[in-house]
Amino acid sequence: MKSVPKTILITGVSTGIGYGAAKHFLQRGYTVFGSVRTQTDADRLQAEFGEAFTPLRFDVTDADAVAKAAHYLTERLAGSGLGGLINNAGIAIGGPLQDQPMDVFRKHFDVNVIGLVQVTQAFLPLLGARENHPVLPGRILNISSVNGQVAIPFMGAYVGSKHAVEGLSHSLRRELSLLGIKVVIVGPGAVQTPIWGKGTDMSPYANTPYYPAMQRFLKQVAVSERKGFSIDYLGQRIVEIYETEKPRIRYALVPGKLMGWILPRLLPARVLDWVLERI
Repeated sequence: MKSVPKTILITGVSTGIGYGAAKHFLQRGYTVFGSVRTQTDADRLQAEFGEAFTPLRFDVTDADAVAKAAHYLTERLAGSGLGGLINNAGIAIGGPLQDQPMDVFRKHFDVNVIGLVQVTQAFLPLLGARENHPVLPGRILNISSVNGQVAIPFMGAYVGSKHAVEGLSHSLRRELSLLGIKVVIVGPGAVQTPIWGKGTDMSPYANTPYYPAMQRFLKQVAVSERKGFSIDYLGQRIVEIYETEKPRIRYALVPGKLMGWILPRLLPARVLDWVLERI
């Protein structure tokens, strides 16, 4: 009888949510393959996680590197396949849309959207999108964000990319249902993760009229981050969602869910505008 193999590919495991997910999948007895961009991170994680973890050196925007990783896994998993793909790699760089350089704006979509699709296409055959697949079809978890549905100022490029992830995930789910491959959206809210620290330098916009409001925005981000879920908790929840026999279409993992998720989606857009202007 066919079964789903306990093999997982997670993109972006060097830090943050990807790291937490890799840790908890390994604790549950899975074989984990994780993408990293540097040999230093590969060596560090290999030493920490042990033999059940295999680092894969590729950037999700590098088509050749992604293809080589897919070829490697196809040979490594000969006679089997992947149980799951966690599309986690992403970036978030703040700035007002009027002044943010286009190369920075474009990078969000290259990593968060195009890179996600590129990785998905490359590894779909191992998840069951091929003839005579030897195991049961796997599933895909796309890591979106609360901002995939709730827009905030000064993070427009990130918000736009996550809106795109939400939309394409729905299309992908409906297509892959024909093959028995499930697609699930996971939308975290505030998280204690380095992604925000890496992208919240607003000094390039010091001479813009937005700067005073951006400074207040950064203080709110810092408060939210301190109150956010730990990467350890998020990693555990991702494993639980992955192992759910009949998963929901979307999971909102948001601390303070009423204020951080439910009300912003129920309030009329103009009312939410008014609230954000005063914050």
